[in-house]
Amino acid sequence: MRILIPALLLIFQVCAIGYARTVPTRYFCWAPYDTQTEYTARAVVNGHELTAEEFRARYRRPAKGGDNRSPQHVIDMLEQAEAKHEKLGDKTTIDMDYHVNGKELRQWHWPESQPRS
Repeated sequence: MRILIPALLLIFQVCAIGYARTVPTRYFCWAPYDTQTEYTARAVVNGHELTAEEFRARYRRPAKGGDNRSPQHVIDMLEQAEAKHEKLGDKTTIDMDYHVNGKELRQWHWPESQPRS
């Protein structure tokens, strides 16, 4: 029993780390800050494009900036804010261009069900 419990704990940790390294959020990874995300976002709310100040007030982060976590962290924050504002009747679109660790440009769009032009 003295060996079984530590062995099971070690096996659990190895499996949890393996899982965390394969999901986009990586919140429970041992090294969650190994990804640098540089992004530029643009939001249009009810036909009005948000200024940099309005964007910061709505999402509590700058429209252009960086995050030392997975890009999914930024996406989760934007989606969470929009889930709240959507209930209040806001019609919002967000376009975000981002680079992960300085590599190729990627894009994300809210709501995801709409086709990009």
